[in-house]
Amino acid sequence: MSNRLTATALQCLDIGPIDLVVEGGQCLAVVGPSGSGKSLILRMIADLIPHQGECSLDGVLANAMPSPQWRKHVRYVSSEPGWWATTVAEHFADLATLVRCTTSLGLPTDLGSAAPERLSTGERQRVALLRAIEQRPQVLLLDEPTSALDTAGTLLVEALVRDLMASGMAIILVSHNPEQVARLASATLSLGQRP
Repeated sequence: MSNRLTATALQCLDIGPIDLVVEGGQCLAVVGPSGSGKSLILRMIADLIPHQGECSLDGVLANAMPSPQWRKHVRYVSSEPGWWATTVAEHFADLATLVRCTTSLGLPTDLGSAAPERLSTGERQRVALLRAIEQRPQVLLLDEPTSALDTAGTLLVEALVRDLMASGMAIILVSHNPEQVARLASATLSLGQRP
């Protein structure tokens, strides 16, 4: 599989129509002022909100499969992730995966027993990223994944994103950090202020 994501004429409310293509191994950055619709674009691609237009992955249309199946391949990571269980470990199919990856993101190895609400915002962002990649999606939609991190934490997340791209994953990144965009993105989609 090439992990090629294509979106055609995506539109929701007053956002769009948007056309975009991102290939496996590449990162497309979506940039623009707050309120310009960057997060809405990711949610449309993930089929999380009603919208017009089409998305396809390696030529297979999103509407040709149930939405949960699409989201296994095209995974959205919110800047404010949600939690549904009492411990971090319960959000993972394999606790060993979590433990193996925590140090690469500067997280403590005993994180599994922690309650999500006891973690800092930056820790929750990093754990949500690990949760999203555990099942190896083909496309990762990152909505400001380092907004709560310091420089060291940001660089660790970016190193992981580069590793994912090297493995063939396609990335769409929303970021307000122009240096981050310059470090990661091979292409940029710029949005203007909404009317």
